[in-house]
Amino acid sequence: MTADHTPGRVTGADGPAPVPAHGPVRAVGVLVPARDERDHVEACLDAALTALARLPPEIVTALCLVVDRSGDGTGAVARRAVAAHGHTRTTVDVIANAAPLRIGEVRNLGARTLLRRLHPVAPERTWLLSTDADSTVGPDWAVRHLHLADAGVDAVAGGIELDGPGRLGADPDPSGCARPPVPDLYAANLGVRAAPFGEVGGFPAVVSGEEHALLDLLRRAGHRLVTGADIVVRTSARTQGRAAGGLADLLRERAAERPVTAVEVPAADGG
Repeated sequence: MTADHTPGRVTGADGPAPVPAHGPVRAVGVLVPARDERDHVEACLDAALTALARLPPEIVTALCLVVDRSGDGTGAVARRAVAAHGHTRTTVDVIANAAPLRIGEVRNLGARTLLRRLHPVAPERTWLLSTDADSTVGPDWAVRHLHLADAGVDAVAGGIELDGPGRLGADPDPSGCARPPVPDLYAANLGVRAAPFGEVGGFPAVVSGEEHALLDLLRRAGHRLVTGADIVVRTSARTQGRAAGGLADLLRERAAERPVTAVEVPAADGG
């Protein structure tokens, strides 16, 4: 699979994606922030480790769960889940943060831990994946991200599927004018090459929307991005979230506008 064969919108440098001069990806890290997620974290870790196990054996893999100011025993549940999984190939770090960090800073804490673990693989050949503790990735999640990375893409944003009733997207307002669409960018399904990630300073220190802010920096720097990629992660449809301004707040706003009972998945742009 290449970027040209994957549904999604390609932005960045003009022309077809170049074959990376630095060679294919040889290290993959998954970062997951978690706050009071004891009910979801086991399924999240099991799915992420299963996805990493699908990668070729020559690829070094690591996972970092950042337990952010959690008071429900998320870290202990996570450590038991990792031990029960029995996947020894991937190095797993479960680290705790007690400082009042913004979500962008929390993700950067995980990213720095991963880069230390994946050293000495060059940043140009290292792919960082981001998901959330209330989400479960598919078995082919990491493999499909790497197909795009090895085609010369520097960042990939995939879609999400809700695990219960909820609504994404927008409806026409009463005047008949279309409301702006909800951008299909989610930190629960994001991949970025470590070199450009470091070049732009990682995730901006924002309280929400860190995925939008990061991709905006990468786009401005001229890196090649794929948004709306046909790679889907299943995530919680809860309307009471852990971070202000996150997906839960969006779903609560949509539910207040028009309650629905069917799961809606954002359509990928053609490109």
